[in-house]
Amino acid sequence: MTFFADLAARIEATDSVVSVGLDPDPDRLPDFFDADLPRWAFNRRIIDATHEHAACYKPNAAFYEDPDGWRALRETVAYAHGKGVPVLLDAKRGDIGNTARQYATVLDDVDAITVNPYLGEDALRPFLDREGGVFVLARTSNPGARDFQNLEVGNGKRLYEYIAQRATEWDEGNVGLVVGATAPEELKAVRDLAPDLPFLVPGVGAQGGDAEAAVKHGLATEHSAAGETGVGLVNSSRGIIFAGEGSDEEDAYFAAAGQAAKRLKSRLNEYR
Repeated sequence: MTFFADLAARIEATDSVVSVGLDPDPDRLPDFFDADLPRWAFNRRIIDATHEHAACYKPNAAFYEDPDGWRALRETVAYAHGKGVPVLLDAKRGDIGNTARQYATVLDDVDAITVNPYLGEDALRPFLDREGGVFVLARTSNPGARDFQNLEVGNGKRLYEYIAQRATEWDEGNVGLVVGATAPEELKAVRDLAPDLPFLVPGVGAQGGDAEAAVKHGLATEHSAAGETGVGLVNSSRGIIFAGEGSDEEDAYFAAAGQAAKRLKSRLNEYR
């Protein structure tokens, strides 16, 4: 099965399109752990608390790029897989030649990855040619996205729209798009151009993105690899994993993460 077929099955099993971002910022980890790998210990408790509501986990590579971090990431991926949950690495990779080929080997360990299309198709080809899902950055959720992504590139299209169009040409059942919930009109525009591609929609949660638009436009009308409608992910990271901040009791801290994931699932399901 492809990543998106697996994801479709997971969405159906959990009745959820929630992606839980596993971004264990060392400055925000609670003081509960006397452990060799505190990020792994934290992630394990988050997974225990949220897996019933999670269609996917999305660790961001930035929080693991040190020797202990990569160990923690490998343990996290294995633990999530043990719960039946796929893992999407938010790495935003994009480079040329042998560097791109080396970056793409991470798809041996995770189920999907985010990539940056700025260097063109040849930089993405090593990812596209491997097994796994490839989410191409189109319209991101940060305020500075408009600096470049909204520039007109001809034929009345913005850059993010042209990227979406090209991504549909690259798709062989393994391509999705990253489109932020903080720009709902752009989200709709991308969906109009790529009706069958699943989206990863960040920005719902701490960034205050539009949950209704995230569901209405973020889920594919039909994806060839999944063979059914409604495939896509809406991500929240800090809004879930740090929901328990302020609690001095370990179980209550992680229970708050579980409740936050459950609330987001229910909120999104209102629009599905």
